[in-house]
Amino acid sequence: MKFGTKAIHAGANPDPSTGAIMTPIFQTSTYVQEAPGVNKGYGYGRGQNPTRDALQENIAALENGKHALCFSSGMAATDAVLRMLKPGDEVITGDDIYGGSYRLFVNMYEPMGIKFHFVDLTDAENIQPHITTNTKMIWVETPTNPTMQIVDIAACAEIAKAKDLLFVVDNTFASPYLQNPLDLGADIVMHSATKYLGGHSDVIMGALICNRDELFKKLYFILNSCGSNPGPMDSFLVMRGIKTLHLRMERHCFNGRKVAEYLKNHPKIDIVYWPGFPDHKNHEVAKRQMRDFGGMVSIVLKDKSIENTFKVASSFQVFSLAESLGGVESLINHPATMTHGSVPKEDRERVGVVDNMLRLSVGVEDYEDLIADLENALKELN
Repeated sequence: MKFGTKAIHAGANPDPSTGAIMTPIFQTSTYVQEAPGVNKGYGYGRGQNPTRDALQENIAALENGKHALCFSSGMAATDAVLRMLKPGDEVITGDDIYGGSYRLFVNMYEPMGIKFHFVDLTDAENIQPHITTNTKMIWVETPTNPTMQIVDIAACAEIAKAKDLLFVVDNTFASPYLQNPLDLGADIVMHSATKYLGGHSDVIMGALICNRDELFKKLYFILNSCGSNPGPMDSFLVMRGIKTLHLRMERHCFNGRKVAEYLKNHPKIDIVYWPGFPDHKNHEVAKRQMRDFGGMVSIVLKDKSIENTFKVASSFQVFSLAESLGGVESLINHPATMTHGSVPKEDRERVGVVDNMLRLSVGVEDYEDLIADLENALKELN
């Protein structure tokens, strides 16, 4: 079954009681049991819900996975994976990751005795020197947030398999439309479903996808025990959003290319980070493991003044200055003070997250309007 067909039909079966073509919102906290311990597969809403089950089946199909679990947020999904670790364990991760992930790793889990190595993963061989007898996990983003680093998933998977390490890929920026890490050897795929999967900036959710039964059982136990489940209305909204994922992603990619190419030649722009350019580091890897290059673009202004960067960021009419990404509307973000505000200045600047950087989530509007909006905003610079 092709991707667009799976997006619309996977997990979506007509309601047996009414024939409703859309999965109903089962807005219930509990289920009547025929006798103590005898039920129709549902006991309490924290553990299972039919609306959520349908969404999980859908997301698993999109990632070519066997199992999926949905969480109340992307951070809740990330937290569930880390809860499988114990004090003394070590994790190798990228030096350019989402600021919220960095904050969770450093501020929540390092005090519990988990050690994190933040490594340049644009060369998978950089993993090797950091592997010890305590290493248990490799966690990567690709493309990364916000410098769009491309990590070779298959190469990382080979190292992880040889060393018996759990290999997790945050696939939020690519979405399953562009990239399927399980097919390339990942053990777990994580999504902030808030972003491209939901696609309409109206829901917060996370998801984990895997193939191994024992791994699924561990993650489900954590979800049910810790209560990080999403509600049925949120599940309905994400499933509704996914029905147009393939259509939206086509437009995100088309608009992303137009915007990136415009900015590449702009006299007031120093750097454009977009993996579709032949001179982008690991462009060939991106071509091999992705189907297109996405709608995320980051830029560094030639003007290094943070005040002028703020002025530009606040001068848009179509782009909105806001956190998040992946919605139908275009957003602009200042990583240094927004998404990566929790990352120490020295660490973020080392990988290029400077004060004069802006990150664009290119939406599905008419691209001519987006380019005109960029042109007008950049006039704020001398």
